[in-house]
Amino acid sequence: MGEKQQPARLRPVTETSELLRAIEAIAQRFSPSTDGNRATLATALREATVAASASALYTAAEHFRERPDVAVVLLEDVVQAEPNNARALVRLANNYWLLGAGPKPVAELASRAIALDPSDRAAWHLWALSEERPRDRVGRWQQVATRFPADDLALANVADNAASVAGAEHDYEMVDIAIAAYEQLRARARRDEERDAVDRALTTLRGWRF
Repeated sequence: MGEKQQPARLRPVTETSELLRAIEAIAQRFSPSTDGNRATLATALREATVAASASALYTAAEHFRERPDVAVVLLEDVVQAEPNNARALVRLANNYWLLGAGPKPVAELASRAIALDPSDRAAWHLWALSEERPRDRVGRWQQVATRFPADDLALANVADNAASVAGAEHDYEMVDIAIAAYEQLRARARRDEERDAVDRALTTLRGWRF
């Protein structure tokens, strides 16, 4: 019998379109829901992208937003090459969150990004989201809402998290925080369905008796 043929290995690539094709070919071999294959996936991706620049890897990661298991490998290499790249830190933190990596690595990356670029609102959102203690999470969202006064999502998170703590701990101070946040959201609402949803939340909160 002849010598066993070895599987072809993708050669390193740097040109963007070729890089994307190489990554796509690898991604198609792995199910995004199979956690056990992530180490093998990472190895295959790094073999194919070893010669790619950090800029090309970042662009490729953006292309694979719907595959965080792929994007996270590319972004890890970007951050390794460019540890002060705030955008890459935020994207990596977000992908860790999507993959269920837990709050600790997300908080660490978000904090690094904030230190590099305090104006990056997404970094602040991930920093607040990654706080494990519900009461402290309310405080973090309050900081974000104060820093970015027009950020309705941050304000909604203040309201929702405060309401959750109030219900769990029978805390009237948290009820007041939630009501104040919802009232601000009510004043900003542009559509009837938004106002109706806020009104329902306010009616519920104002009726709570512990």
